[in-house]
Amino acid sequence: MMIKKYKLAVAVLLTLTASSCKDDLDLKPYNALTTEQIVNTEEGLSAATIGTYNYIKDSYYTRNLHMLSEYASDNVSLSGTTTDALFYAYNYRHLKNQGNTEQIWRKGYQAIYGANVVIERVTESDNKTMNQLLGENYFLRGMIHFDLVKFFGRPYTDDNGESLGIVIKTNSDVKQLSARSKVKDVYALVVSDLLRSIDLMGSTKSNIFASKEVAMALLSRVYLYMGDYDNAYKYADEVIKSKRYALVGSANLEGYYRAAPETSQETIFAIKHELKDDRGDDSIGSMYFTSGGMGYGEMYASESYRKLLNKFPNDLRRAFVRVNYEKDKNGNIKYDANGNPIVANRNGYPIYYVMKYSYQDKVETLSSPVILRLAEMYLIRAEVSAVRGNIGAALDDVNIIRERAGLENNELFSASNMMGYTNVLDVVLDERRLEFAFEAQRKFDVFRNKRTMVRDYPGTHLPSGQITQEIPYTSPRVIYYIPQNELTVNPKLVQNPE
Repeated sequence: MMIKKYKLAVAVLLTLTASSCKDDLDLKPYNALTTEQIVNTEEGLSAATIGTYNYIKDSYYTRNLHMLSEYASDNVSLSGTTTDALFYAYNYRHLKNQGNTEQIWRKGYQAIYGANVVIERVTESDNKTMNQLLGENYFLRGMIHFDLVKFFGRPYTDDNGESLGIVIKTNSDVKQLSARSKVKDVYALVVSDLLRSIDLMGSTKSNIFASKEVAMALLSRVYLYMGDYDNAYKYADEVIKSKRYALVGSANLEGYYRAAPETSQETIFAIKHELKDDRGDDSIGSMYFTSGGMGYGEMYASESYRKLLNKFPNDLRRAFVRVNYEKDKNGNIKYDANGNPIVANRNGYPIYYVMKYSYQDKVETLSSPVILRLAEMYLIRAEVSAVRGNIGAALDDVNIIRERAGLENNELFSASNMMGYTNVLDVVLDERRLEFAFEAQRKFDVFRNKRTMVRDYPGTHLPSGQITQEIPYTSPRVIYYIPQNELTVNPKLVQNPE
């Protein structure tokens, strides 16, 4: 399958700025290739590339990528305290020695290092296989820089990228100590790498690998986050018109996230997990759902998200939120005096499970996180049209997604039926919230549009006696602290503001 656990001697790096650990470097790769074979043969470079995919599948990367993004949104409500560092992402009380930020920083730069090893050793040629490998590594390097700068650098739209971002790493010199680059310079590298990957790659690999359209889709998102609306629209439109992808039909929408990614035409890129990769209580789905003793089931769909979702009872996306009812000793649902089923609670917080990360291959905690899918391309086009003032085009693309969600007639938007909205951009952003809830996008949608994250619903994010938490886009806590250990190792780094 896509990712086997090759442990490559050339790709072991605990941190960008620290020397490699000798014990790790002495370990032989599982496929028994020598370092010379790895860097000088097609087989070796293919294995090295698989190793880099493996880094982003690691829970230090994938789990933290999700939690540092989604848990800081208004879609979720935590029902208790926890010793897991996810708590500090959720409540915006960040620490300088926060374990999950240190983990994703280190794992991200391990992956960047692995990509650089291949990039340094492959030259574009007539060999399509090697060009594809080279393109995949440019894609991976660009994507990971993009992921990291979103966490540690302020949104590009704050100040056109003039604030500090992350360290740019484009070589395999593990001893090189570098300062943080500006956000705009990190984005420039990301754009350059993705454009290069588009030129190098073909369109034949499955959606668990990078390919030409995968890079186009990510580039569209990158341009959107930059506020470069013309290019965001251009690449989203190209992906749609490539006809390589198709929206999952309404009848199959509920089962979309339970299916293996290769089986879905909507999935552009996913991080493939098989049964052997199931992390049980350490999986993404573990915090959202529990069944049969598997998972914690402590993070629920927020009240404000449910209110938005429940405006339209026919919305098929309601299937991704599962209410848990109290039951008697015989397993029957309990009802109150008015005949209404009683919603179960944990610590007084009603339990509404999130079902986007459970039951792949019928396993409670198994899923393959979807990173890019076709629905996003339609809503990127819609957002750009809204910003341009092209109301008809914006609503047309929104309605494509709403129709797929089972909505019709007066449940669809038009210039004469705005359903209480006065701003078409608000329509698009709410549709994005509905469609991509729990997919690690909402936080960035709010702050890149210079809006306030309003969390006016029950949950342990609220200090005692308060009824709302508001995080303005200007808050220093929109981003995370640079991990303190990295500052200790590399004196050229400076910390983000208090």
